[in-house]
Amino acid sequence: MPLTREQKLDQLARGDAAFDVVVIGGGITGAGIAREAAGSGLSTLLVEQRDFSWGTSSRSSKMIHGGLRYLGSGHFRLTRDAVRERERLLAEAPGLIDPLRFIMPHYQKQFPGPKLFQLLLRLYDRLAGKPSRQRLSPVDTLQWVPGLSTNHLAGASGFTDAVTDDARLVQRVLEEAETDGAICLNYMEAQAVLRNHETNAVTGVHLMDTSTDSQTPAMVVNTPLVVNATGAWADHLKQTDSADTRIRPLRGSHLVVPYSRLPVSCSVSLFHPEDHRPVFAFPWQGTTVLGTTDLDHAESLSHEPAINREELDYLLRISSSLFPSSAITERDVIATWAGVRPVVTQSTATRKPSKENREHVIWSDNGLVSVAGGKLTTFRLIAREVLERGQIPGFHLRNDALPIFTSSPDLRRPDAISHQNWHRLQGFYGPALEEVLRAGTHETIAGTDTLWAELAWAAANTSVIHLDDLMLRRTRLGLVLPRGGKDLLPEIRLLCKAILAWDDNTWEREETRYLELWCASYSLPATSPAKPGANG
Repeated sequence: MPLTREQKLDQLARGDAAFDVVVIGGGITGAGIAREAAGSGLSTLLVEQRDFSWGTSSRSSKMIHGGLRYLGSGHFRLTRDAVRERERLLAEAPGLIDPLRFIMPHYQKQFPGPKLFQLLLRLYDRLAGKPSRQRLSPVDTLQWVPGLSTNHLAGASGFTDAVTDDARLVQRVLEEAETDGAICLNYMEAQAVLRNHETNAVTGVHLMDTSTDSQTPAMVVNTPLVVNATGAWADHLKQTDSADTRIRPLRGSHLVVPYSRLPVSCSVSLFHPEDHRPVFAFPWQGTTVLGTTDLDHAESLSHEPAINREELDYLLRISSSLFPSSAITERDVIATWAGVRPVVTQSTATRKPSKENREHVIWSDNGLVSVAGGKLTTFRLIAREVLERGQIPGFHLRNDALPIFTSSPDLRRPDAISHQNWHRLQGFYGPALEEVLRAGTHETIAGTDTLWAELAWAAANTSVIHLDDLMLRRTRLGLVLPRGGKDLLPEIRLLCKAILAWDDNTWEREETRYLELWCASYSLPATSPAKPGANG
């Protein structure tokens, strides 16, 4: 049985708690480090100041891909590593990571043309070790993407990458880490890294539980190694100043629209007609997603990022110009999300956001290892490199061939669950699937593939502290249902209030908090004009 949050806190509060490594940051990078550390035999603590995957790792573009455009920019190693990790993830966790066909339409006099793009795809396939590229005529293109603009359409190129639910990916990696003995706590702020006054070596971390409004005593845990995996927040703890690198927070925003309004069965990769940046439309959780923007995020990182008016208009223009028959408007938007990418840049750089290098960077400072940048796809490789940089005496990483994920048990599919949804459930929950199925009814929540049993299990077993944890990250009901699922909240209350041990006042406070947050950060932006200069 996994430890409860109270048992974990009791263990830390004893005063003599010690770990081989403390990981700060509960996104995909931190989760991957905890998974590899615990799997390699290290006593491991992971803490996250907000909720697991609260930052970039629940707000990404959901793609597990090799970065075809990075290959076009000359980042050969990044692309090679990513396509190999993509193939590994597809093999290990089908249902959580699934293949997705990408179609890139080619228009006359548009760069890159089909011949050059096909050459790029040939190299991409070679790195992946299997062919997926395809050359499509204009007629074939319209069969793949009905409603696409035919004005000067010269055809298309097809290739295969993959798609995931990024928040669930993080959660599964954390579950694997805890199975191997790691302790993972959300709403636990690392306030300071402690050091020996004489040697300056790391000795521990000062922690504060932020899960309640009441003042709780600070805790100190002992460790010789701290990994700062806080992404865009890494500079807050990183104590070494680099003259040539800094973290440049870049915001990417997305629109969620009903599938019926923009029915795409594949990811349609397009160049925006104004600035020629690559953008896309893809199917996700029964909806269609339009994304993404790429601009400097100047707002405070402590606040939820949100799409602005200029980004909204930018994404609607790509829809109206390339899918003219769909005529997507603001009224069609179910939800939005915005994430901040922790891109590491040259301190004197003035390049456009979309031209920045996406490779990760690691800094090491006498027991404090900081990491930023990188891609969702390559989290395992980043984790292993970080731990090697930690220079732990006598430490050996677990065998590189060992899987990240434990397979799901061989269970009979319940009659009430479709074959497609069963495939998803096996990938989402792995060894916990039997427990999930026992948690409640197998009926789906109206308008989604999510089972009521998933909601009940998540409320009981995944450290839900606030209602937005449940609605936006443990499930995606707040992103795929109108008004953040507001009309469904009475039914969710009946199911989950007792499981969460909330009284009526707590539920009402959490519901108000959630709906205010959703309106501010996951809905349409205010109608006032945004600051100029977005979308690099």
